[in-house]
Amino acid sequence: MSGIPFTCDQLLESAYEATQLCDLGEPTWQEGLDLLLEDLDRSANLNELGVTIVETELLTYLTNRLRIIDWRATHPEVALGTVRRPLVICGQPRTGTTILYDLLAQDPANRAPLSWEVDFPCPPPTTATYDSDARIDESQAVSDMADMIIPGFSTFHPIGARLAQECVRMTAGDFRSMIFHTQYDVPRYDHWLLHEADIAPAYRWHRIYLQHLQSGHHADRWLLKSPAHLWHLGALMGEYPDAVVIQTHRDPLKVIASLSALVAHLRRMASDESSVATAATEYCEDIFLGLDRSLIARQDGTLQADNVIDVQFADFMSDPFASIGAIYDRMGVPFTADVEQRMRDFLAAHPGDGDGSGTRYRFADTGLDERDLRLRASGYQDYFGVPSEEVV
Repeated sequence: MSGIPFTCDQLLESAYEATQLCDLGEPTWQEGLDLLLEDLDRSANLNELGVTIVETELLTYLTNRLRIIDWRATHPEVALGTVRRPLVICGQPRTGTTILYDLLAQDPANRAPLSWEVDFPCPPPTTATYDSDARIDESQAVSDMADMIIPGFSTFHPIGARLAQECVRMTAGDFRSMIFHTQYDVPRYDHWLLHEADIAPAYRWHRIYLQHLQSGHHADRWLLKSPAHLWHLGALMGEYPDAVVIQTHRDPLKVIASLSALVAHLRRMASDESSVATAATEYCEDIFLGLDRSLIARQDGTLQADNVIDVQFADFMSDPFASIGAIYDRMGVPFTADVEQRMRDFLAAHPGDGDGSGTRYRFADTGLDERDLRLRASGYQDYFGVPSEEVV
């Protein structure tokens, strides 16, 4: 099938009815939602299941926003919460960001937003029931359903209620989020997001979300992660000027190959028309745009030396704990034996499959020209000292 059988007004009516609320806060959500719905209708080629997934997902973002705004209005102390010196992982997709995030989240001093509390933020989680909240099982059931619909998806990208969640799931509540183009073929929305949209409102909403989550379960230091931050470092630092950014680096050709395979796999949940080559064509320029912007951010001072830590993918894969120790040294925080053991225990229980090379993706499947892309990547690789990897 094609098109979507519901309108923005119908979504809003359903959200208002479900929550008995009608205040969505700043009207910044409207522009992105309108563009997204237009592109979903025009380009996404949704199947029947895809229509249901989209409607449910968009309704969830709207109802969560309504409830967070209402909670904030009735609990004004939430707005007084501070977010000090967050640690933000923002390397390109498929550069080790997820496992680095999960390992750093094992440190009790690092408060990472977990999937269950991002999925079901109201009422805010409390310390007393943080590990036993009934919403954990509800969120896990959603994750399990994704793996049933696309068998093996969690091998590509680990998911689970108790795992740390990415910021794109929060900024989606302002409908300015790269999560939508990852899940659905929405090129016009993607162009708007990367080239035309004002991203500052998404980061204001991001702070509201963090204040909400920490109001019942304190955070000394937020640990955050999303590759999407790389495209919008100015907006990130504008909202969190004291943030410490961890940028992971990997051969862009491997990034493109791996991400294209992931996106093609993910889009099969909602569309019968999905291919690695199509995803590669769409994402190739986006990847280089993000790399270019990250380089410019160093050159123009958007990221100061004291606010950024670089991690090479090859070094991290060779010895993750040496890389993590170096991160703690740069932060001026002790990397204790207890914290390291927590991380080692997590890695032993969640070994993954390394970088997936040769098993999940091949550069040849992208249909792109290796020589052209290697030349295109040279400026970034030279500046950051990123080694080239063999591509097949």
